[in-house]
Amino acid sequence: MSVKVLVADDHAAVRAGIVLILDGADDIEVVGEAGDGEQAVAMASELRPDVVLMDVRMPRLDGISATKELAGVCDVLILTTFDVDEYVFGALRAGAAGFLLKNTDAESLVHAVRVVARGDGLISPGVTRRLIAAFAEGAPVRREAVADPDGLTPREREVLACIGRGMSNAEIARELEMAEATTKTHVSRVLNKLGLRSRVQAAIYYSDYYSEGI
Repeated sequence: MSVKVLVADDHAAVRAGIVLILDGADDIEVVGEAGDGEQAVAMASELRPDVVLMDVRMPRLDGISATKELAGVCDVLILTTFDVDEYVFGALRAGAAGFLLKNTDAESLVHAVRVVARGDGLISPGVTRRLIAAFAEGAPVRREAVADPDGLTPREREVLACIGRGMSNAEIARELEMAEATTKTHVSRVLNKLGLRSRVQAAIYYSDYYSEGI
C-alpha cells in the first residue's frame, strides 16, 4: 500500500521539485499540494494523508502552527531552509514527527517520508547535534510540564524507555518480544497518557525525566 503524502510549501517551484522526487518512488503517492498553512490543514483534514511535508514560513498560517492543528490527524515532517533553534524546537513542541533541511538529497527525503509513515521519528543529523547540545547545556527544549510518568503501566514505561533510546517500532517489538502492531498501540497510549504529540516529544520527555529513574 502506498504512503499518501501532502506537500505544503508556498513556492510552486519548490513544491514541483518535491513532488517530482516523491513520484519517483513506487511506494509513495502525492495526494495533494498546499500553498499555505491554512490550506494544508484543510486538505490534510479532508484527504487524511499518512504524512504532510510541511514548510515553516508560509502565508496565512505558518508551518509550526499548522503542525499543531494537525496533531492526531496525520504525521508531519518539517522540510525547511531554516534550521534556527526557534523553528527546530517549535516544530518538535508542535508535534512534528521529523525535521529536515531542504538541502537534503532526494534519496534521504524519500527515506524520511517512509520512516515517518511507519510511525518513527527522524531529525536531520545537524539538527540532532544541536538538540544534544541543548540538553547538555540545560536549554528549555520543553515549554511546560506534561503528565506525570507514574500514570503509565510497567509495559508502557518500558516502551517509553525504548523510545527515549531512539528505537524504532520494529526495534521495540524485538526488544520487548511483542508484535509490531502491539508496539504501535503501546506507543499511541504512551503519547495520549502523557499529553504528547509525537514520539520525538516522547524522547525529549524521557530525557528530561531519565535522571529521576523512569
